Amino acid sequence: MTSPGVPLLEAREIVKSYPTPRGSLTVLNGASLAVARGDMLAVMGASGSGKSTLLHVLGALDGIDSGSISLDGQDISKLSETNRANMRNRRIGFIFQFYHLLSDFNALDNVLMPAKIGRLLSGKKKREFRDHAKELLGAVGLEERMLHRPFELSGGEQQRVAIARALFNSPDIILADEPTGNLDPNTGRAIHDLLKRLNADFGQTIIIVTHNSGLASVCSRITYIVGGRITSEPPAGFINYKGHDA
Repeated sequence: MTSPGVPLLEAREIVKSYPTPRGSLTVLNGASLAVARGDMLAVMGASGSGKSTLLHVLGALDGIDSGSISLDGQDISKLSETNRANMRNRRIGFIFQFYHLLSDFNALDNVLMPAKIGRLLSGKKKREFRDHAKELLGAVGLEERMLHRPFELSGGEQQRVAIARALFNSPDIILADEPTGNLDPNTGRAIHDLLKRLNADFGQTIIIVTHNSGLASVCSRITYIVGGRITSEPPAGFINYKGHDA
């Protein structure tokens, strides 16, 4: 449990660069961010501004060049790759634009994937885990679809499966990368409402990177990434890359 006044997740002066044929490209250049437990934060910015890179380093999917990233006061950027992987599976849920469901598995088994990865789906707890996955699919409105494979589900249904999977380990925080970017406007709004309900009713901490001003508007606050840094003020010309309102 986070101590009073201590952010659940805090990034300090993050620098992240990538090698290119023309030399090193710095994507994050002193980015800092603090997120309280129960927050629902949108991060907006132009294409190529570093939104996805920020999410990847916050979720310990990628390392950083310098700075620090703390979860509950622990500097997760200093963990070994094995410990980072274990921490990600236990404490962070991910939602991506393209769902990343396994085509040979039905919805229920896709939601159970964190348990399979953690080698937990065996022994006495097997039924408990399956019941938990069924409850999550029910919570996202897929009670009647849990035995369907991804190709039998609509895009919105697949994203609901992905959300249920992200919730499986009761994560401290969910990181969502353009979660409605591959959906039609009506389906996108339904996913907006679902994420908002998870935050409002269950206190789930969520960070969303998005172009979508409609999705950003349901968040408790909005920040922007400009020049590799995080700011509370939209940059000049922001309306020109605001994105569609789903």
